[in-house]
Amino acid sequence: METRKIIAPYGTWISPITADAVSRAQKRLHGIAVDGHGHLLWVESRPTEAGRGVLVKEADKHGDQAIDITPNDFAVRTLVHEYGGQAFAVSGDTVVFSNYKDQRLYKQIIGADSFLIPITPDYGGSTVRYADGVFDSRSKSYVTVMEDHREGSLNPTATVVSVSLIGETSQEPKILVGGNDFYAFPRMDLKGERLAWIEWGHPNMQWDKAELWVGYISKEGDVYKKICIAGGDPTLVESPSEPKWSSNGYLFFVTDRNNGFWNIYKWIEHSNEVVPIYTTDAEFTRPFWVFGNCSYDFIPSTGSNNLIACSYRQSGKSYLGILDDAQNSLTVVDVPFTDIGNIISGSDCIYVEGATGILPLSVAKVTLDQSKVEAVDFSIMWSSSPDSRKYRSNFSIPEPIEFPTEVSGQKAYAYFYPPSNPKYQASDEEKPPLLLTVHGGPTAETRGILDLNVQYWTSRGWAVVDVNYGGSTGYGREYRQRLLGNWGVVDVNDCCSCAKFLVDNGMVDEERLCITGKSAGGYTTLASLAFRHTFKAGASLFGISDLNSLNEEMPPKFELHYTSNLGGSDKDMFERSPINFVDKFSCPVILFQGLDDKIVTPVQARKIHKALKQKRLPVALVEYEGEQHGFRKAENIKHALEQQMMFFARLIGHFKVADEITPIKIDNLD
Repeated sequence: METRKIIAPYGTWISPITADAVSRAQKRLHGIAVDGHGHLLWVESRPTEAGRGVLVKEADKHGDQAIDITPNDFAVRTLVHEYGGQAFAVSGDTVVFSNYKDQRLYKQIIGADSFLIPITPDYGGSTVRYADGVFDSRSKSYVTVMEDHREGSLNPTATVVSVSLIGETSQEPKILVGGNDFYAFPRMDLKGERLAWIEWGHPNMQWDKAELWVGYISKEGDVYKKICIAGGDPTLVESPSEPKWSSNGYLFFVTDRNNGFWNIYKWIEHSNEVVPIYTTDAEFTRPFWVFGNCSYDFIPSTGSNNLIACSYRQSGKSYLGILDDAQNSLTVVDVPFTDIGNIISGSDCIYVEGATGILPLSVAKVTLDQSKVEAVDFSIMWSSSPDSRKYRSNFSIPEPIEFPTEVSGQKAYAYFYPPSNPKYQASDEEKPPLLLTVHGGPTAETRGILDLNVQYWTSRGWAVVDVNYGGSTGYGREYRQRLLGNWGVVDVNDCCSCAKFLVDNGMVDEERLCITGKSAGGYTTLASLAFRHTFKAGASLFGISDLNSLNEEMPPKFELHYTSNLGGSDKDMFERSPINFVDKFSCPVILFQGLDDKIVTPVQARKIHKALKQKRLPVALVEYEGEQHGFRKAENIKHALEQQMMFFARLIGHFKVADEITPIKIDNLD
């Protein structure tokens, strides 16, 4: 017999998905690898340990607990480009990792905790940093990207270096490649004779224009000859990424040279020819924000052909495929994931990062039947939120939507999450409040996967929509470039158009539209509130209010020209900066800021708070000690979520939150 639901206003529903549960579920994955015995290793950041990155190895026996490899007084994390990414590599039983506190590289033998030694010098503080390394067995060294801040943090030097693994004392890194602004993906062939890498220079970001190079290595370990494989033709704009050597000596990589989508290609060395493996309007990689993208890997095969397990993204959905470079064919493998990230090969399987609308970010072991190209076993090895399944009955399933933009005939994309709680429903006369979330790109993509943060809202009676405005990735270069010179215009228009689309279709309450975003999403939030009147309240988390000041405050070298590329001229950026037009704000705003943020400094939030306070608008500023660009501590993740909920409930009215939350002081509330 079906239980009759309680009739209660949207926003007032009692939910088992608490802010504590959300903060505990915020474990992040920062790379996966396989050791010499076929064991899976991964780095997870733990909010309950202030975001400490820990290298973990799968259990030796089924049913046992996974094993922490990183000692308690160490943390695996790199600060290269400030955003970091891949901070470790493994070969056999040896791990090399970047330690967060001093940014030095350490060598560790798995299973021998005492055998942990620094292999790079102590330069004092975190002035020299390393990321995205690989082992070179021929020279017994570790090849990695080095970022050197010793001459000043405003213009650090980037190089590809070799660090000796011989002995138990640290040695000065040996520079292999240098001279450009940025390097990524240093990859050695199996013989240690050829090194591939990606490089690019200002004013480009990697996804705008980059180059793929190969250097030949002498017996002394020096690069004595270099060849540009892709990106060197001035008439051809492309952004190669993810070079990788196959066991039979071919170089594969991803680029968008032909159709504007990142597809997989192969370099034929003897003819210096680049050939596509399979061409389709789908993205086989992601934009380079952090080190360590690994969207494909080779499956061990006895034949002369190369079988490649790959993930690709098309129309907002991910697929797992097997490419055969001899047949130029792609076969889709049926797995439960609808969103797929990194992939690596194991001894008799592949490991896949993925998620679905009801499954949080996970790592699965997929065993393949190569003769039929199908998965014969699928098992979860790691989950960002293993307890989330108990909330299954409360989950709101994301609905992909397309909506018209303000440009005639042009569409944008989003995921809509309707209110969902098995115990409650609202009256037929009421429509739910809407929280529109703006991803923290702008060159990024929101994905329709399980996020307890979203479910926190929907299970209390909110509708949530997550927007992939023009400029987002996953839809090809043309869609990504909609934002060039138009940041603060296209993103704002698309977010407002999405909200209007939902209102016009009777899905949400026009008088209770709220918007929230982090980083660049915080900027779009503030710009939407300043220059449009669609939303009734907003929350900015470490968001930007002054585009010009990003350049004046000297952003990290990685993003030095990014703002200008997107925002246009100084005049354009001035006119699109909310801080310069506080008179146009007409609704309440709450701001959250980490005090150690070097990407969007605290002065941004303080300026907008002061201006809105003087304007007599309801406004609140919450600052967190020890937080950088993105909150990592569980208590701060919880606090920020609860205070957003309370702020909106108090200021757009019509409902009372069921949770017991102590509200913060809001300036001008009276």
